[in-house]
Amino acid sequence: MTSIFPLEQLDPARFDSPAILKKLATASRCLAELKGIAGSIPNQGILINTLALQEAKDSSEIENIITTHDELFKDDVLPEAFANPAAKEVLRYRQALRIGFEKVKHSGLLTANHIIEIQAELERNNAGFRKLPGTALKDGAGNVVYTPPQEPAEIVALMNDLERFINDADLYALDPLIKMALIHHQFESIHPFYDGNGRTGRILNVLYLVREGLLDIPVLYLSSHIVHTKDTYYRLLQTVRIEDRWEDWVLYMLEAVEQTAMQTIATIQAIKSALQDYKHRIRKDYKFYSQDLINNLFMHPYTKIDFVQRDLQVSRLTASKYLDALVAGGFVQKQKIGRGNYYANVALNAILIGKA
Repeated sequence: MTSIFPLEQLDPARFDSPAILKKLATASRCLAELKGIAGSIPNQGILINTLALQEAKDSSEIENIITTHDELFKDDVLPEAFANPAAKEVLRYRQALRIGFEKVKHSGLLTANHIIEIQAELERNNAGFRKLPGTALKDGAGNVVYTPPQEPAEIVALMNDLERFINDADLYALDPLIKMALIHHQFESIHPFYDGNGRTGRILNVLYLVREGLLDIPVLYLSSHIVHTKDTYYRLLQTVRIEDRWEDWVLYMLEAVEQTAMQTIATIQAIKSALQDYKHRIRKDYKFYSQDLINNLFMHPYTKIDFVQRDLQVSRLTASKYLDALVAGGFVQKQKIGRGNYYANVALNAILIGKA
């Protein structure tokens, strides 16, 4: 078992190398631009909802929980019609993220208890931190590559240390992006839960950035980058444990922030453009235009009559007529599932699936 020490014992001067400082500057600049562009969308719930769905899918894929966009979007709007366990598990990730965001927003803290609540929502259990020994991480061939702390008291002590590191800015004077990289590695190495450590750790990344004020809402999700560099991600996690190569890990995470921020900026700009296009065309051609209708169409990749009825405060018949008119106009596509219908936002789906 590799010993784990409190992060503040690391010499901060290790991270003053030219390579790290250069990458930190570009990553910080991209993140600041993302924060500004995300703030330009009047209804922040649209981004929280749609981008969190993407993150939930990508983060779960890292753990081999695979679902398609179509399955995920359908289950989001008509859960009663589907029995896809993978899609339901992915949607729990989004709910866990929401719970964590609310905790951070209201308390200004990211505590061990918040982390336990996030994991409990992910796994739908209240097991809390590990209390039994035996957890070991294995490679694809089944060989044990790392054994995390086994004693319950040590796990609790390490998580308390990590809580202080997260919330006490004076404990370790280092840029928050570098600290995020250190926090993520430390959490994954403690591996405090029986299940859900990877997904919980990836939620912590964005919540920490929100806590530090680098983002107003949780919209930077590193899971897409990790999916595409999965081997490198796990290799660098391990080289820190074996060879103390923290610098390589920090560079990887800063690159992930930079690349993900740029991709997210492009996605938000595309959503913003599509939203404005729908707004102008629907306002021009349909008397039933309202901002509530636009919000409804972009809050979910798929909508349904019940949602329109609720959000616009109209009768079911009226909501159905509105949606049928939008189908005829090419704004949404109507599909039948069992006894119900759902309506796919054509432009938003193309953006989220990557075909825009």
